[in-house]
Amino acid sequence: MPADWQKDIFAKHLEHNTHMAEVWDREIEPSTRWYKLNLASILRFKDLIFLFVYRDFVSVYKQTILGPIWFFIQPLITTITFTLVFGRLAHVSTDGSPKLLFYLAGVTLWNYFADTLIKTSETFTANANIFGKVYFPRIVVPLSIVISNLIKFAIQLLLFLAIWTYFLGIHAIHPNTVLLFLPFLILLMGILGFGFGILISSITTKYRDLKFLIAFGVQISMYATPIVYPISFVPQQYRWIVLANPVTSIIETFKFGFLGVGEFNLLHLL
Repeated sequence: MPADWQKDIFAKHLEHNTHMAEVWDREIEPSTRWYKLNLASILRFKDLIFLFVYRDFVSVYKQTILGPIWFFIQPLITTITFTLVFGRLAHVSTDGSPKLLFYLAGVTLWNYFADTLIKTSETFTANANIFGKVYFPRIVVPLSIVISNLIKFAIQLLLFLAIWTYFLGIHAIHPNTVLLFLPFLILLMGILGFGFGILISSITTKYRDLKFLIAFGVQISMYATPIVYPISFVPQQYRWIVLANPVTSIIETFKFGFLGVGEFNLLHLL
C-alpha cells in the first residue's frame, strides 16, 4: 500500500494535470458557414442520389401483387372515404365543386407533403448502418426521398387530371390561369416536407419516441388543413389559425386554380 505522502503527491499531480487539460491550445471549428449548402459536393454524388431514388421507389411495392397500382388505389380509397363520411354523412360543403374532385385535390397534394416529411424525419435512424460505413454528403438521402416521392406524386397527379378532365365535361368547373402556379406549388410542398423533416431528424437521433409523435401529428394536422372542408367553412375569427398552417395557402391555391373555389392570396402564399 502506498504511504500517505505518496497519496498526497499523486493527488496534487492529478489536480495539476486536470487543470492543464482545461487550457486549450487548439480549437476545431467548421470550415464553412451553416448556410453554405456546398451544392458542388451534392452534384458529385448525383449517381448515388439516383440509386437511392431507385431503391425508395422500387422497394416499397416490390413483392406486392398489385405493385405500382397501389399509387392509384391509396388516394382513391382515401378520397372515397372522405366523400362518404364528410360529403354524404356530415354534409360538409365543398363550395359547389364535385365532392370526389374536391377531396382528391387536397389528398394528392397532402400525400406528397406528408410522405416527404415522415420519411425525411427518419433519415438518421433508418440509415444509421450506411452512415457508419462510408462517407457521403448526408443531405443526399433526404434529397432522394423528395425526388422519389415526387415521382409518386406525378403518378397521382395524372389520376387527378384524368378525373378533373372527366368532370370538366359534365360539371360546371371554373379553372383559371392560377393553375399555372402548379410547378411553384409542387416546389413549395417539397421544400416544406424536406425542411421540416430535416429539423425533426436531428432531434429523433436523441429522442426516438418523437417518430411516433410525428406520424400521429401529421394525421392530426391534416384536419387542421382545408382538405376535407373549404376555407369558407372556418369561422372568420378562427380563420387566421388555419392560415397560419403553411400548407393551407398551397392547397387553397391549387383548388382555386383547378376548381375555381377557395381563396388565392399571393401574400399568404409567399
